[in-house]
Amino acid sequence: MINPGALVKTFIYLISSSLLYPVLILLMLLTVYVIIYAGTFFAEWIERLRLKRCSPHDFPAIIKTGNTSSFISHRVNQFVKTLNKLNVEGNDTEIAIENFLQDTTLNVWKSMDRLRIMVRVAPALGLIGTLIPMGTGLAALGQGDMTKLSADLVIAFTTTVVGMAIGTAAFFFYTVKHRWVEEDIKNMELATEILTQQTETVNYEILQKAPS
Repeated sequence: MINPGALVKTFIYLISSSLLYPVLILLMLLTVYVIIYAGTFFAEWIERLRLKRCSPHDFPAIIKTGNTSSFISHRVNQFVKTLNKLNVEGNDTEIAIENFLQDTTLNVWKSMDRLRIMVRVAPALGLIGTLIPMGTGLAALGQGDMTKLSADLVIAFTTTVVGMAIGTAAFFFYTVKHRWVEEDIKNMELATEILTQQTETVNYEILQKAPS
């Protein structure tokens, strides 16, 4: 007669054991991704360190002059260039600008999703990669197989270290990147307001000068 309890335990054990290698592969891929992302992160950090600083009082005047390349990030500069193109296109400009601002803001925040996920997922994968070998290691200990136990303990502790290291690095990148994103969005909103008002003023002056 089949023991239902033993069947359930065997089924759960098979699921747990089959997850070990997918977890190890995911941790390996996350490690590679963090290393690659670190390069782009520090490149952006260097770029921002080279930006000129100005007071909040002078910044709106700099935006009006259009000479912003040395004061704001490349993301905001690209946004301002596209915004200037929308300003001269004519019909429904205000709606197009508002939609462009919201779409750009959404995409900027979406770029943070991978880091946010890694902050939570990497330590969880490290914990899973720890518990699975511990189970097989305890089973090996019951059979007196010390070699198998030692190998499982090595995997268990290394996966914990890798998972925590990835999570810590991702949290550092996310924290700094979050501040950069907030700064860029603030500059985008300010540029949108200033350039839109400037265009409306020019259009109003043209209408005033036009013959009735």
